[in-house]
Amino acid sequence: MLSFFRVNAAYQMISLVVFFLLLRLPFFFGGIPLLIPELSWMLVGEQMNHGFMLYRDVWDNVSPFSGLTYWLIDSLFGRAQWAYQLAAAGLGIIQILYFNYVIYSREVFPERTYIPGALYAIFLNISFDLGTLSPMLMANTFLLFAFGLIVKILVKREATNQVFEMGLYIGIATLFYLPASLFMVWAFLALLFYTGATIRHHLLGLFGSIFPLLMVLLFFYMNDGIESLNRNLLTSVFQVKQYNLNDFSSLLASLILPLGFGIMGFTRIFTTLRFVNYQTRIQQVMALWFIVAVFTIPLMQYLAPMQFVIFIPPASFFATHYFQSFKRKSIGDEFQFVLMTAVIVFIQYQGTRGILPGISMGKLENLRSKTASLPPDIRNKRILVLGQHAGEYTENFSATPYLNWDLSSYDLRNLDHFDSVIHVYDNFRKDPPDYVIDKVNLMPKLLARVPALQKQYKLSQWKGIYQKI
Repeated sequence: MLSFFRVNAAYQMISLVVFFLLLRLPFFFGGIPLLIPELSWMLVGEQMNHGFMLYRDVWDNVSPFSGLTYWLIDSLFGRAQWAYQLAAAGLGIIQILYFNYVIYSREVFPERTYIPGALYAIFLNISFDLGTLSPMLMANTFLLFAFGLIVKILVKREATNQVFEMGLYIGIATLFYLPASLFMVWAFLALLFYTGATIRHHLLGLFGSIFPLLMVLLFFYMNDGIESLNRNLLTSVFQVKQYNLNDFSSLLASLILPLGFGIMGFTRIFTTLRFVNYQTRIQQVMALWFIVAVFTIPLMQYLAPMQFVIFIPPASFFATHYFQSFKRKSIGDEFQFVLMTAVIVFIQYQGTRGILPGISMGKLENLRSKTASLPPDIRNKRILVLGQHAGEYTENFSATPYLNWDLSSYDLRNLDHFDSVIHVYDNFRKDPPDYVIDKVNLMPKLLARVPALQKQYKLSQWKGIYQKI
């Protein structure tokens, strides 16, 4: 298999696409579990499609461009999981082809092959949750575009006005996934250490990075949403941590091979003396990428393989060097490549199909949206869940801005403050739920603080569920 991707032919671009789609076969046959974050993204897009404004009317910490994408998908396809998977597959193909194009066209390695794209395709399938349209996957696309421009600058050995475009891509990536803003530091260090960039070039890159951010700030300022933007997005990066969604065993099983081969490839660079200067600089830039990516881990809300898609470019880059460091006639590299692919495919099928019964590795049990045991009457209703939602919204619609419980606590946990009481009442009045599912026993205090709601809601026949009169 590895020898096939060593062949330098134009048709190999098509081969990469076919190879990636073959690795995604489980998604074509359905049965992929719906994830809790995936359901939340659908609810955000759904609420925005109903005319509610992100952050001001929908309390969630998804970044603005991601929310805009989910709104677009909902307006076209509704709450369709296959649409998210199809969009994710399209982005995956773009990343694979672009990554291989940059490596191939700029002669980053002494040997021109399609191995970088093949490895990228394999690593994009380390877990089935990478098959959905996550904010990090979308942000990673634009970070790759920024990397392509840095490679172009390094090849020419001089900084040009393209640094503005590079900064623009990083700014756009930030608006898809806020922790991607750390890559502004990565771009600054790359320009500082490996190019002849002047202060003017650094300022151009900085302005390119903050320009889209300023446009978003202006939009929310014009729509009276700056305070909501700050509370739901900017400060939540450091405050909101959904540790109940972590799955360390699946994370370790998914990441051990990509990072392992990437590290082995990085160590082999020091024993290879056949790189020219700009190739060495590109290797150092990619090593910086990995270091900056490590600093995004504390900013993640939860730990799952799809959050670590940002590590795939450096892992693919250095793993490429590892496999190219073997002699052409050696069967060791071929065996390792096939074995690595087989293990990764097995982990994916274990997660989606449960090949080995009784083993939870790869299944991401904590991340799955489970069917909630709601009464039959509560179907296709507008509901509010007080507490962390699991599967209550699967067959229902979200009401009020209180979608993310960690952010909703800003109001709902502070009912002794007059401002919070006014906010809660206004939000109930604008978008009243048909049912309130109280998982934290908060509704009695809420009704006591807001007498007007006592006339609108009563405790139903089901425990912990309040019904609109």
